[in-house]
Amino acid sequence: MSNIAGRVREAFRGDQRVDADALIARLDAVRRFLTAVDGLLPDSDLVPAHTLVERAGTRLALSRDHTVVALAGATGSGKSSLFNALAQLELSPVGVRRPTTGVTHACVWGPLEGANHLLDWIGVLPRHRFVRESALDADDETALHGLILLDLPDFDSVQRSHRLEVDRLLGLVDQVVWVVDPQKYADRVIHDSYLREFHRHRDVTLVVLNQADRLPPAEVPRVLDDLRRLLDTDGQTGVPLLATTALDPAGMVGLRDALERTVAERQAALRRLAGDVDTVVAGLDALVGSARPAGGPDDAAINGLNRALAGAAGVPAVTEAVERAYRHRAGAATGWPVVRGWRRLRPDPLRRLHLPGPAGDQADPAESLVAATSVPDPTAAQRSALGLAIRAVADRAAADLPAAWPGAVTSAARSRLGDLPDALDRTIAGTDLGLDRRPLWWRIVGGVQWLVTLAAVVGLGWLVLGYALRALGLPALDNPMVGQVPLPTVLLLGGLLAGLLVAALTRPVVRWAARRARARADQRLTARVAQVGDEYVLTPVRIVLGSYAQARDALRDAARR
Repeated sequence: MSNIAGRVREAFRGDQRVDADALIARLDAVRRFLTAVDGLLPDSDLVPAHTLVERAGTRLALSRDHTVVALAGATGSGKSSLFNALAQLELSPVGVRRPTTGVTHACVWGPLEGANHLLDWIGVLPRHRFVRESALDADDETALHGLILLDLPDFDSVQRSHRLEVDRLLGLVDQVVWVVDPQKYADRVIHDSYLREFHRHRDVTLVVLNQADRLPPAEVPRVLDDLRRLLDTDGQTGVPLLATTALDPAGMVGLRDALERTVAERQAALRRLAGDVDTVVAGLDALVGSARPAGGPDDAAINGLNRALAGAAGVPAVTEAVERAYRHRAGAATGWPVVRGWRRLRPDPLRRLHLPGPAGDQADPAESLVAATSVPDPTAAQRSALGLAIRAVADRAAADLPAAWPGAVTSAARSRLGDLPDALDRTIAGTDLGLDRRPLWWRIVGGVQWLVTLAAVVGLGWLVLGYALRALGLPALDNPMVGQVPLPTVLLLGGLLAGLLVAALTRPVVRWAARRARARADQRLTARVAQVGDEYVLTPVRIVLGSYAQARDALRDAARR
């Protein structure tokens, strides 16, 4: 048997050391990834990453002087016999025909006190913990001081609880020794469900063909070669493969040497966690991919959003009211003084919308508690156009992102949709429409109208006074003449005609100026509405894109070894 052990012994792999600080940096990168995607990606996709961060933090905080090695195998593989042979004590019950190991047993080389916290975290009951210390051993076991060897339940047990316990413990231990026997070394369960899934943990994996003494010596190499082929298929290329037998101490030499080297290096925990990070990063890579995030939606989508917001906010109705209000106010300022009072009796078009009316004309405070404005509610078509515009913004922004992100971008774009109506209403109500200042030409024309009106009034009064004197038989006034026409008549008719002429000349100017005021108001309202769209739609989208960029960079850092 010693010849067999010497023939199949392989150098234990793991020459490449894992730097603890670099590993901690990778774990911190995974933590940053989780922070970046919190609330954006499905929680079910992030469970492995959360588990890794929690387990890794706890494992690194516990003893780094101990190495936890698990013996895992199927029923009848002889792992409990190996466990007892390594401990040189009968610690774990041995069976052949049925699963015997129902609970995990632990053997600690060195003082038990230093390993208790680690065993508490792993979940080994105190009554199943044993210490491999004896005065009779002298220094024979010193090379294994710091080793915590676990004998796991059989993973193919008929009791489902055993399988669940094995799966739980395999996620916690530092190194796994897979024990197979000549009869079932090709069993699909161990290869498909375990070895293939652990291909990123090759640095902390060891496979032993136990009970090799049951094979003819000439058959051992052939079985080992076939097992190596299966391991290569599982992605376990290069893992150490040993032949062992618990009945012959010489058949345990290779396994014991491998464990001694593992203990001496104090690298198993770090390598295991590094493999865990590799596994998690590989699983998260599909969520992030290699796409470089865009800065946001393109100009076409933003312009479409601004148009839809303007329509939903009632900007066309407001700008039309601005044009009518300008004409109304200009007419009141430049029209005949006689009819100005009549114009003032007509309500200002902006006042009807609860928008700022003429200077000093403020809305009733009680009304402002009900609604900021009375702009008509958006129609179904306008609401639909707004929804499509928001969807277009999200689609353009997420066009190059992996499949997991467009939904998050769309949700972000619609996240404040319920707040948009009030925000738009407040924006419309608070926008300076440019009608507070009275243009200088209004005052000039208004002054001219007052002068011609005063001339007409003076002429009329002069004529009335002359007729009254003649009616009373008093001497008539000597009316100056302008050509053949008396001056009072010239004043009256000239004032009236001049007023009509000024009004006729002013009217097209007022219409032109009103259109300019409408365009100016449209520009201001559109700019303010665009600010609302930026705050309520574009900013949440940019936040998600920024989170994607952070997640992408964090995962890239986590992948660096």
